[in-house]
Amino acid sequence: MKALKKGMVLGLIGLYFGLSSCSDKDNLVPAENTTHLAKGADVSWMTEMEAAGVQFFNAGGAAVDGLKLLHGLGMDAVRLRVWVDPERGWCNQHDVLVKARRAHHLGMRLMVDFHYSDSWADPGQQTKPAAWKGLSFDGLKKAISDHTTAVLQLLKDNGIEPEWVQVGNETGDGMLWEEGRASVSMANYAALNNAGYDAVKAVFPAAKVIIHLHNGYDNALFRWMFDGLKNNDGKWDVIGMSLYPTKDNWKERNIACVGNIKDMIARYNTQVMICEVGMSWDEADTAEIWLNDLFNMVEAIPDQNVLGIFYWEPLAHNGWNGYTLGALDNNGRPTKALNAFK
Repeated sequence: MKALKKGMVLGLIGLYFGLSSCSDKDNLVPAENTTHLAKGADVSWMTEMEAAGVQFFNAGGAAVDGLKLLHGLGMDAVRLRVWVDPERGWCNQHDVLVKARRAHHLGMRLMVDFHYSDSWADPGQQTKPAAWKGLSFDGLKKAISDHTTAVLQLLKDNGIEPEWVQVGNETGDGMLWEEGRASVSMANYAALNNAGYDAVKAVFPAAKVIIHLHNGYDNALFRWMFDGLKNNDGKWDVIGMSLYPTKDNWKERNIACVGNIKDMIARYNTQVMICEVGMSWDEADTAEIWLNDLFNMVEAIPDQNVLGIFYWEPLAHNGWNGYTLGALDNNGRPTKALNAFK
């Protein structure tokens, strides 16, 4: 498949919204109801799935737009990953714009998730974009700043304001390895993070910047990282977490995660976002109970210090990309797991 180009994206935008929709500066405000707990989903695969002919269905079996399906089930926010120069184009800045505009027209809130890579960035890989590999450390900081600015300015020029921005994805050992590996140089990681933070604030001063780690139940990991960042003048507004329990350990993982959340709030005087959750699609009964329990526990934390919970790629189904932690069954219909978001 050829890379997703700007012209193709503009065509997709016209298809969805018509030529008269959303003038450049109109409605440049966050979506409504921005004070309550966000109930969201990462839908970054959506346009790629649609292009491959994948369909989504409501409980009655009628084909529906995937984003409208989730919105109708109670989700009020989306999370979109950004890759720098992905091989096939999906999740580049123009593809992100297509999905962001669709969410904006539904009144949904937006989180932008910068991976600072051409592909997946996570605890096992934080690979620099190919175009950045020969850069000096100062060059890497500038590249982060320039890329962050370009993506966010594109959204701003199209009347879209993200409420939250992740600077890096699951950066439990930093990003842009090896220079930014936190276990080798926390100072380097803090400096790279700050380049992204400052770029976000320059375009969207009100956006809350998230540093996102994996294993939200692992208090030792979070204390190590955020103590290290604090000691190196690292900047953040929100601490982000992932949580992927199994049907057998979800109770203990919820308790540990909420304990970690409370510690982060008290230790760093910071808000928390659960940026990713998921469980196997065929454990929907357990997933519904787990998520209801998690929502109840975080809603009981005072002062709205937990900002939201995002399901990771609930639209994935029937073996899409080998991923099995979505929230649709093999016929593309929502499972009981999504009842927790109503």
